[in-house]
Amino acid sequence: MLTLNETHEAGLKSWVESANEHDCRFPIQNLPYAVYKPADGDDFRVGVAIGRQILDLRALAALQPFCGAALQALDACQGDSLNALMALSAEHWSALRLSLSRALRAGSAHQAKLQPLLSEHATALFSLPAQIGDYTDFYISLHHATAVGSLFRPDNPLLPNYKWVPIGYHGRASSINVSGSDFLRPLGQTRPLPDAPTPSFGPSQRLDYELELGIFVGSGNAQGRRIDMDEAESHVFGLCILNDWSARDLQAWEYQPLGPFLAKNFASTISPWVVTLEALAPFRVPFSRAADDPQPMPYLASEHNSAAGAIDIQLEVALSTRKSRAARHEPHVLARSNFKEAYWSIAQLITHHTVNGCNLRPGDLLGTGTLSGPAAGQEGSLLETTRGGKQCVSLPWGEDRYFLEDYDRVVMHAYCHKEGYPSIGFGDCAATVLPAG
Repeated sequence: MLTLNETHEAGLKSWVESANEHDCRFPIQNLPYAVYKPADGDDFRVGVAIGRQILDLRALAALQPFCGAALQALDACQGDSLNALMALSAEHWSALRLSLSRALRAGSAHQAKLQPLLSEHATALFSLPAQIGDYTDFYISLHHATAVGSLFRPDNPLLPNYKWVPIGYHGRASSINVSGSDFLRPLGQTRPLPDAPTPSFGPSQRLDYELELGIFVGSGNAQGRRIDMDEAESHVFGLCILNDWSARDLQAWEYQPLGPFLAKNFASTISPWVVTLEALAPFRVPFSRAADDPQPMPYLASEHNSAAGAIDIQLEVALSTRKSRAARHEPHVLARSNFKEAYWSIAQLITHHTVNGCNLRPGDLLGTGTLSGPAAGQEGSLLETTRGGKQCVSLPWGEDRYFLEDYDRVVMHAYCHKEGYPSIGFGDCAATVLPAG
């Protein structure tokens, strides 16, 4: 169980002045990791965000400023991915976070050494934060599952297993890209009308986004060794934003009987920043189920999960178009939702994923599935917002959308906020749809 410690103190300030600004999402209480190339650099390296700056951890490691577990963790940050750091223990991650927090605080004796190791966030180029070996996408929003199920099965929107087992499928790791990586509209087979005698082939006409979070696995487990609920979170390094783009017309034709395939594997986008699970400790909230719902089976239950298994993370998705950008309009927010509404917790996903002996590895990514809320304006996909393409979205600059069109740009944000505490942000997750190749 992650507990609050000195790194979470609300009053902490940094000698990096931009980290102390009121609207800063990367205060010293956050310290998320990314893989980046500074404007004057020639290769990618691991960095940590502090305000509008990035601290070069490869250069910091060369100075040998820390000791013990923190030194070992910092040494693991000398490559071009976070995998080596992720492979260490939660104790190593916590020790490095504590040492970085102390080094970056106002009045730190390390300021003179660290100041030259900072570069501007705005001019950096980002890469994927880790080499992602495997990717599993779950389906943990009851509101999303109910809304989508009602489009196809109005009398029985949820299948019998939904409230008993975390539903997921294995996705395509090779087509996950970092924010800013645009992609081509996918081609494929579709069946335009239910009674059409043959399918057609061409660009997807019902391209959609999915507002999700990504969960990066840290230390893994040996094949055959299950991870139980009490230790599940010690295997989680951190979270990012995830947009799992979906071609709904391809999906409708292909998904039976084996589930998603080409409708999902052409592109997924994640934010470059990974916010550690420890940084999110102040935003923990109880995890509970409605009294008349099936309660989690014993292997998916624990006292800690009930007391603080959910996390209050606010999410939003916004859209800009070629027309809106030309007129310099701000992206239009389409929906807002919250991770705390999810039907399954992070610990439950880890435990269930390994209950059959499946081995997870450092850098593996788990998607939450679309995170929707119960009310209008909280839909995590256009499929829900437009009720399956039957109700258009009117944009403030005079355009309408049922699904995404070429050159539409989707931007997702996630952040944690509570009274009296600095806001913790995840950065941007953005990409533009390009015409089919």
